[in-house]
Amino acid sequence: MKFKFILAILLALILSGCVGVSSTGVFGTGVSIAFDPRTVGTQIDDSIMQKNLSAKILIKDKKYLLSVKSKVLDGRIFLTGKVDSPEEKLLFTKLAWELKGARSVRNDIKIKEEFNFKRSAKDILITSQLRTAIILNKNIKATNYQIDTYKKKIYIYGIALTSEEKDLVISEAKEILDVENVIASIILVEDLRIQRE
Repeated sequence: MKFKFILAILLALILSGCVGVSSTGVFGTGVSIAFDPRTVGTQIDDSIMQKNLSAKILIKDKKYLLSVKSKVLDGRIFLTGKVDSPEEKLLFTKLAWELKGARSVRNDIKIKEEFNFKRSAKDILITSQLRTAIILNKNIKATNYQIDTYKKKIYIYGIALTSEEKDLVISEAKEILDVENVIASIILVEDLRIQRE
């Protein structure tokens, strides 16, 4: 009886792991694999790298599991979030570079400051305005982008099908009121190591 119970739990874990990858994609934000221009193999490699980085962060200190975000696209690692000191920011860069298959690391982690409700609300508003703008723009595949805003600076991560699409996303971001800077980490499909057939 105990063996069957353990087997059922293991089977449930394995199946839920498979469902998560196929239904939510590597981005974890509802992006379907069908819309992702990377090959399935590249998506799996990126997902493994991202999970390995999350595990390394967890081992260093649990408090950073929620405050530091990572995104891996075609072996390129993007880090955002907040840490207590510059030394910790450098530590996360080092952890990312230690991952097997890392092609580049972009560290946009900020040093923590006192919480400012007004600024946080403004950042959330900017993010939602850009998300809405790119969803409504028929020339942009909105599901291929992740947006973070910090102190009126927009960080955009994703994969553009064409350079025109990349320019459109950046243009939409610059048109939003009160935006001070747009930091775009957008990769073109043609720059991916292996494109989907």
